Amino acid sequence: MTTTASDHDRIVQAADRLFYRRGIQAVGMDAVRAESGVPLKRLYAQFASKDALLIEVLHHRGAIWDSGIAAAAASAEGPRAKLLAVYDFLDAWFRTDDFRGCGFINAFGELGAVSSEVAAAAREQKLAFQHYVGALVAEMGASPVLAAQLALLAEGAQTTAAISGLPDAAIHARAAAETLIDAALLTA
Repeated sequence: MTTTASDHDRIVQAADRLFYRRGIQAVGMDAVRAESGVPLKRLYAQFASKDALLIEVLHHRGAIWDSGIAAAAASAEGPRAKLLAVYDFLDAWFRTDDFRGCGFINAFGELGAVSSEVAAAAREQKLAFQHYVGALVAEMGASPVLAAQLALLAEGAQTTAAISGLPDAAIHARAAAETLIDAALLTA
């Protein structure tokens, strides 16, 4: 029997839920099978290894992140408002019942030292986010240094909110971002 796209999606979504909730190393392929409802033979026909599945889950997580940021920025007018919308997106995310931090940071923390593929996927996602922020900063005519600072605030807010369990990290990061943006625009 051929694996269908819906099997693929069910496997990735189930693995994403389990890895995010429990941690990658704590979840075996049998748990993914049970959660997805896809027989183990078809699961392995789609993903030859847990590592291959994890990389696909990270790509899935990246798409969720990108679409969330895009949706938050869609109603914002101008690069400054779009930059601040990132922190509004984070604030809403941090307040969800299932927030457990950044999936990329979590995966890197668990496996980045032993899996070059996980490390590369995490670095790729973080770099893509910095490029997104950098493009908006450039559109404002501010220094590229501001992009690194704003991305660092967002990354730090994710880690702080996950560890502390307090979602206000996004509010504080947004206030700091406003200060940095305004100062950068004064000197631009």
